This record gives sequence, structure tokens and C-alpha cells, in this order.
Amino acid sequence: MEKKMEILYKVHNNLYINLTNRCPYSCTFCLRQKMDKVGESDTLWLIREPTAEEVIEEFKKWDVDSFDEIVFCGFGEPTEAFDVLKKVAGFIKSKYNKPIRLNTNGVGNLINKRNIAPELKGLIDTVSISLNNPDPEEYAKLVRSKYGEKSFQEMINFAKECKKYVPNVVMSTVDTTISHEEEKKCKEICDEVGAVYRIRPWED
Repeated sequence: MEKKMEILYKVHNNLYINLTNRCPYSCTFCLRQKMDKVGESDTLWLIREPTAEEVIEEFKKWDVDSFDEIVFCGFGEPTEAFDVLKKVAGFIKSKYNKPIRLNTNGVGNLINKRNIAPELKGLIDTVSISLNNPDPEEYAKLVRSKYGEKSFQEMINFAKECKKYVPNVVMSTVDTTISHEEEKKCKEICDEVGAVYRIRPWED
């Protein structure tokens, strides 16, 4: 008998979707390097990636109307499972009157080898992109991307593309990882992109 996987889990008053453990980054501050779970979950390590149908079936176990927001975010980069993400987002939009957020590292275009931002239109209400650091070299040291130096600019470009198709674009940093001066520079980048700047707690 296959071990139960945690596909949906609760954080604060939001319902999170754990689609994949794959990620092209190995961030120095990543939660999964220190723990197996986030929020009200037991373990977010998946035995295998769930199908869209399996994710949709999981929604029957939850009182979805009681949550404020539904968030694609787990122990991996959600755009690694982009086709499943789109199918599930379409289901949510058709059945529940809830805002949908995508938490991403911003290199989904590199992962999927195309511009995926237009495909988010009508499916995703908020894209939250991890900006992490305003300096490309420091960013590279923090995120340790398999795509190398081009990752920083790709992330910025993705944010600009998302502005065309998604109502809310947020770029975030973690509150214990950079200086106030760096946070000021991040705010300037967000202003240029047209995104909201958010400094988030480490465990969020």
C-alpha cells in the first residue's frame, strides 16, 4: 500500500498545494534544508508527483470555503509541474470563489523553455516571486541556481511579463537574509517592474 502523501496542507488560514519536490535552486535559507514540514503538515516530501486528478480529488477532504486563499507552494518549485498546476488552477476557478496565488522563484520560463506568463491569465490572481537580493552576484550565491548567472535577469523579466497577465505581482525577500540598504534597492527594482515589494518572515 502506498504511503499517504500530503498534497494539500494548511498554513495560517490559507490552503497550500504541494505539487513537486523538484527545484532548480538550492537556496541557502530554504526551509526544506532544516525541516520536513511547514504549517499544519507532517511531511512535504512526496513519494512521487501527484497527477492533476489526484490533486483535485484531495479538495473533497477540505472545507475550501473556510480558507482565505489557495496557494501553489510546497517543497519544490510549482512551475516544475506547470501542466498539472494549470489544470488544478482551472478546476479551482470553476468550483470555488477563492483567490489563487503562485509562489515561485521566477525561472519558470527557463524550466519550461517558453514564456509561461500568458498561460497564467485567468488562472492566477497573484504571483509572488522570490527576489531574495538586489545584486545579481549575491543573488547567485544565495539561490545556487542550476541555470547560473542568467537566473537573476530571467526572474526580473518574468516579473515584468507577469504584470501583463496577472492582477497582482509581488516580489519578496526574507527578513533575516539581507540588510536594510539592500531592501531599499529591492524596493527600487520592484518599483521599476511595477510589482509590490514584500519583506516576508522566514517561516512563511
